[in-house]
Amino acid sequence: MDSKNLSNNNTPKYRICISGAAETSHCGESAFSKAIELGKEIIKHNGVLVTGATTGFPFWTARGAKEQGGIVIGLSPASSEKEHLRVYKLPTEYHDLITYTGFGYSGRNLLLTRSSDAVIVGCGRLGTLNEFTIAFEDKKPIGVLEGEWEVDDIIKEIIAKGHRGRGKIAYSSDPKELVEKVIALIDEEKKLEQKETTEEVSKESHEGGE
Repeated sequence: MDSKNLSNNNTPKYRICISGAAETSHCGESAFSKAIELGKEIIKHNGVLVTGATTGFPFWTARGAKEQGGIVIGLSPASSEKEHLRVYKLPTEYHDLITYTGFGYSGRNLLLTRSSDAVIVGCGRLGTLNEFTIAFEDKKPIGVLEGEWEVDDIIKEIIAKGHRGRGKIAYSSDPKELVEKVIALIDEEKKLEQKETTEEVSKESHEGGE
């Protein structure tokens, strides 16, 4: 990958998905600037931004990522660019690559979360909560951006009343701090996976030598 496309001159290490509302009239005045800052911070911290190739909060985050010179990948619910533009009426700007899944919103949401190392939730509604619950069930690292919207409080209530544990979730109202917390969760997850893999290989090697 050509590092000239990245202002931090580092090959991206993390695939971070942004989940948020496509229609943001309920999000408050700070949502736009928070989304842009979040996109910039993901790139500054050696990340690639993954979005649902949609409008609203994810779109603004993509704009921030591109302003920082980063890479943005979108997963569309549509089966083609034509359907993406004409039927779903979704944008293509601020994305380096869009994959047209053809699976609609629910199928796209599953692929979106599973193709990422972590999911960061911004201002959102029901679709955002769907992506959150998928990531939670998959035990993905999750970041929740706190703000004047309601979804952060709803998520806290779901966790408190869901009786499924606390999950791997970080909270912050500051985009930079949140990205750093999420990356720490990703690194911890990768270290655990490497340790488990090493132990499995060692065990298999020992058993094979007996």
